[in-house]
Amino acid sequence: MSEILSYSSFDTIQDSIDHLRQIFFTGKPREINFRKRQLERLHALVEENEEKFYEALRKDLNKPKTEALSGDIAPVLDECLYFLDNLNELSKDKITKSRSLSNKTDKAIVRRDPLGVVLIIGCWNYPVQLSLVPLAGAIAAGNCVILKLSEVAPHTAALITELFPKYLDPSCYRVINGSVEETTEILKYSFDHIFYTGNGHVGKIVMEAASKHLTPITLELGGKSPAIVTEDADIQLTANRIAFGKFYNAGQICIGVDYVLIHRSRLEAFVEAMGRTLNKWYGSNPQASKDYARIVSERHVDRISALLHNRTSGDVVIGGDIDKKERYIAPTIVTNVRFDDPSLMTDEIFGPVLPIITFNSLEEVIALVNRKDPPLALYLFTQKKKVQEQILKNTRSGGVCVNDCLMHQAEYSIPFGGVGQSGMVMNAVS
Repeated sequence: MSEILSYSSFDTIQDSIDHLRQIFFTGKPREINFRKRQLERLHALVEENEEKFYEALRKDLNKPKTEALSGDIAPVLDECLYFLDNLNELSKDKITKSRSLSNKTDKAIVRRDPLGVVLIIGCWNYPVQLSLVPLAGAIAAGNCVILKLSEVAPHTAALITELFPKYLDPSCYRVINGSVEETTEILKYSFDHIFYTGNGHVGKIVMEAASKHLTPITLELGGKSPAIVTEDADIQLTANRIAFGKFYNAGQICIGVDYVLIHRSRLEAFVEAMGRTLNKWYGSNPQASKDYARIVSERHVDRISALLHNRTSGDVVIGGDIDKKERYIAPTIVTNVRFDDPSLMTDEIFGPVLPIITFNSLEEVIALVNRKDPPLALYLFTQKKKVQEQILKNTRSGGVCVNDCLMHQAEYSIPFGGVGQSGMVMNAVS
């Protein structure tokens, strides 16, 4: 139990799941007009309380308003509007053309049915988007939903909990709050789908629990997503976009740049360009900037600080300042890092520390990327189509951006998801 957020009792968890199971079989959540009305209400929940969400996100993460709008608020509004505009078409039966000679006189139909009662486990780094975007999909598909909010962002979780029954039908959608103990209890129950966003360690726990009931699962995880900077890259453009991809939300983003692999001949120019960009964005003292977020908790400050201080290679050339009480870690760049550094190069950093490693050839950089598990994202900076094709052909990742960072997640016309340790199943709760 926190001072800000009340945790759900075990009885509440069981009663909520039992109730939703009964309601689902009445057919209520699958009615198209009901789904549309609930999507309109979810849109209103966010739009009418936008300033309250900005305040909650500022308290939890010191998230700047521009980042809160682009990363948390706008994606939910966009998702609701997309489903409202397309739900009739998405829900239609599909009559297929028979490929079997024995069925030439028959009609085959594909009907998109809801899954049932689904569990969504949100994450703290984008606590609005990563809770309510999958909720919009689940509502649109006609499911009942248990939404487990992240207690690590308690102000945002408390606000969503307060607003939820005021806007959405509580007979079909319920919020559960709690920490490890409550989440462990939830995972004992059988669901028709589980959608989890978070780190790989907890993802394995969720997957193990789901396997006991043969529950299908979507895992949105992370990993060490590299940015590759080739010899011909536009250095200032590259610096601007990698700075955005690394220091947005103080590096607490699953598709953020984890480390840079740069051609040896461009290292010095790149570091100088990064320095100019960071100074322009955050000033000489980022701690005083209103545009720079904070680490979510002191525990995570300790975790990131340990990665930096326990490194066995590398020189801090920009940043390095830490204020635990303020949950502040400066935008930090470390050069001369070894690829096998056990501290900086083993686990996802998930914070504003950027290791830089040099390479001499494309063959070398491809080999380095492939030594690690496939990342959730890969970013490539080059002006040569041939280089682009060589990297794409010989590496694996959940998604790729060329000459940009993060933007593939904002393109709703393409799937989003990971490979292997970075996740499984492209986004869908339908």
